[in-house]
Amino acid sequence: MLTVPVMIFLGIDPLVANGTNRFGIIVQNTVAIDGFRRRGFNYFGTSFKLGLWALPGALIGAWLAAHIDADLFQRILSIVLLISALSLLVPAKHDVDDHRPPRWLLAGPALFAIGLYGGFVQVGVGFLLMLGLRHLLHLDLLRVNVHKVFIVIVYTVPALAIYAAMDQVDWAAGVVLAAGNALGAWFGIKIAMRGGERLIRVVVAVAVIAMGIRLLLAH
Repeated sequence: MLTVPVMIFLGIDPLVANGTNRFGIIVQNTVAIDGFRRRGFNYFGTSFKLGLWALPGALIGAWLAAHIDADLFQRILSIVLLISALSLLVPAKHDVDDHRPPRWLLAGPALFAIGLYGGFVQVGVGFLLMLGLRHLLHLDLLRVNVHKVFIVIVYTVPALAIYAAMDQVDWAAGVVLAAGNALGAWFGIKIAMRGGERLIRVVVAVAVIAMGIRLLLAH
């Protein structure tokens, strides 16, 4: 929610910002995966299979985003940001019955659709994956997070290749972004924050709403 609009405000073309963001995402999730692995949370075989469901949709989404008009993409992004920011203000629910059987017939199409969205814009895709895995496969939150970061890696690597082929990746900016993403992921695994989630959600939501409105009014 933060990195793509910030890059746009810094003067990077919206389509290039969208493509460049994928490099940081790959590095960030690689660090997160290694952090989970070091702590013995390894469900990567299942994660890879789930990622394959999302992969075709992500390739389609990336191709569409790489060929869309930059101004239209920026307007779509602004609307997505506003919706995503509002979702931060909705209290999380943890009332899922983990003993129910997984609904695989719905999980496959859902992951394809999430991959399509992730390949196109990526903003807030973590929320969608957590909702899908939690409510369709009835997984505990730890497994949901392990699967989430791996699924994103599976479809983001080929998506990045599409953006790179369209010359929509600023590699210099991507390296700097990736360094910050990696550091953030390292701290995210190391540090357990308590009591501050609500304040963080509100602050981030306000910032993203402001950026979304700014992008919407940019033209």
